[in-house]
Amino acid sequence: MTLHSLIRRTASSLGLAMLLVHAAMAQQAPPAELIDKGRQLAIAADCMACHTAPGGKGKPFAGGYSIESPLGAIYATNITPSKTAGIGDYSEAEFARALRQGVRRDGARLYPAMPYTAYTQLSDADTSALYAYFMHGVAPVDTEAAQTALPFPFNLRFSMAVWNLLFLDDRRFEPDASKSAEWNRGAYLAGALGHCSACHTPRNALMAEQGGQALAGGMVGPWLAPNITSDAVSGIGGWSEAELVQYLRTGRVEGKAQAAGGMAEAVENSLQHLPEADLQAIAVYLKGTVPIRDKADAEGAKPAHAWGAAWSSEATKRGTAPFNNPQRLTTGEQLYNGYCASCHQASGAGSRNQAYPSLFHNTATGLANPANLVAAILYGVDRKVGDAHVLMPRFDALSYVDPLTDGQIAAIANHVLMRYGNSAATVSERDVAVARAGGAKPLLARAQPLILPAMVVAGLAVLALLSVWLRRRRARR
Repeated sequence: MTLHSLIRRTASSLGLAMLLVHAAMAQQAPPAELIDKGRQLAIAADCMACHTAPGGKGKPFAGGYSIESPLGAIYATNITPSKTAGIGDYSEAEFARALRQGVRRDGARLYPAMPYTAYTQLSDADTSALYAYFMHGVAPVDTEAAQTALPFPFNLRFSMAVWNLLFLDDRRFEPDASKSAEWNRGAYLAGALGHCSACHTPRNALMAEQGGQALAGGMVGPWLAPNITSDAVSGIGGWSEAELVQYLRTGRVEGKAQAAGGMAEAVENSLQHLPEADLQAIAVYLKGTVPIRDKADAEGAKPAHAWGAAWSSEATKRGTAPFNNPQRLTTGEQLYNGYCASCHQASGAGSRNQAYPSLFHNTATGLANPANLVAAILYGVDRKVGDAHVLMPRFDALSYVDPLTDGQIAAIANHVLMRYGNSAATVSERDVAVARAGGAKPLLARAQPLILPAMVVAGLAVLALLSVWLRRRRARR
């Protein structure tokens, strides 16, 4: 072997060794500080709530949670670093593309039930931290999550490319120089990470957030995510920053509101774990948003938490009726006394420590839209904060007595609204039936059964017109 050949072979071996060293370094875990930052960001982004099956039935981030969208059930995916069932093969660029543009590694489009329309604002540094956490701070789970199977044409994921062109504002968060650093921090937490607008903004006919109505309130299935703009009547303008921080931390503020449904999940999985400074920043941001007044709230109207007062007729009726058999309870007042008064008291004042809240000075009963009152009766309240577990039974499926009918729930709701809340609001049996079925369907969902027949008819019409045109062309020849 010549000296030249020996030098070339040695250089080649050194180059291969360097490549192997670089590859080994690439496989090493990133700094612990970066992984921990990603963990904190994942909490702020509430990733656990959707990507973990509820009720302790699933492993962290292994997917399987069913998001009941108006178009059908959308199952959250496995986002553990499993290479067979999760995102273990994703590069950081592919992870960022899924997070901020809603495009999977295989090129398939995600549905905006995954709030990439908010996550698109995430900074490169935070995206890198999240990638480090999910690749090195989460245990891999080699179990496939349930697959989403929406009806035609919503199962055509490529159509989301057009939806994104219309509605995805793909850009990073830019601070507002006219606002304080704290306000901008709150805007980033609430907008990019907390994706508050995904629930609290009304949707248009194509299920995108309505422009100009940010945080003005929207329906999420049977629940109403209320107006959280700074409007003093329709929104949170009448709340203090301290009250907002308390609500975000605990899910309740006496004389104002209690978290249930999706908001209870957000408090349980995300908000209660945030640093106090972050919650304060969110409160500052919300108090500084553009106020938007609900159409149902006329000038001079009272805020939702200002409605109602204690009331009871129990003293005049005690002992005037036989044994309290559910079949003997017919009016809303009787049903309330039979099913609700033991916790919320006959006067509606709730328990002394407000573990069972007052039904007056309560946004669920004071809003012009009583959807949350109906949903709370149907589905109950289940919220764990620290060592406290707030639990109200769901009356659509009682284990110890027959579930309440739509008529009974409507009667209770109307009694509560008349005596303790916004007496201008009413509930019909149909309202309860719609809530029991998962909430009102938007136009797009209602039109779904007609889309395929319409496409067939349109196709046949095009073929007929083409046939007529061809015949006329031949006739002219």
